[in-house]
Amino acid sequence: MGRREHVLRRLLDAHGRTYADEAGIRLRDTPQPLYRLLVLSHLLSARIRASVALATARALHEAGLRDPRRMAAASRRQRVDALGRGGYRRYDERTATQLGDGVQLLSERWGGDLRRLRREADGEVSELRRLLQEFPGMGPAGADIFLREAQGVWPDHAPFLDAKALQGAERLGLPRDPERLVALAGDTGPAVLAAALVRAAVGRGVADDALGD
Repeated sequence: MGRREHVLRRLLDAHGRTYADEAGIRLRDTPQPLYRLLVLSHLLSARIRASVALATARALHEAGLRDPRRMAAASRRQRVDALGRGGYRRYDERTATQLGDGVQLLSERWGGDLRRLRREADGEVSELRRLLQEFPGMGPAGADIFLREAQGVWPDHAPFLDAKALQGAERLGLPRDPERLVALAGDTGPAVLAAALVRAAVGRGVADDALGD
């Protein structure tokens, strides 16, 4: 095993877990888990610690706000309270409104099913990114988070390693080419690889630990 493979293996052994998995989402190509991933991507894209966003995603699930129908039926106060219980207090009022407006868009335009959004994009990653950004509060960062995680169940746009994942690769002295990174990762799926590389980019000490420094 070469130096690069060794560094990447150390990273994956310590941080080889998707954010969806950490949030308790069993990701499948079905409406409910895809919607939960959309919400998680929205939460993670804010200027807030990932641990808080993950806790908030779990709090929304525990409050029953786990699919488009339940989110749409909830009052704004119920959404605010669930966000607050997860620790998302800095953005709870605005995010509660965005989640309400977003689920209305999803229901009216795509029948509550993100697979229909995917079909509308017709396999074009750039179009997927654009459509995802139509949801209130979902900017480029949120769209990239969704696509990084969804590639495990939407493999036709894999490997999707965005600028943040490639920043992690650079910090580790790894190539910035997605295909070469996937090859170095061996049997590890691209969604897990992307999540680990993002943690190397944003996590304190993660890259140093993988490098053995």
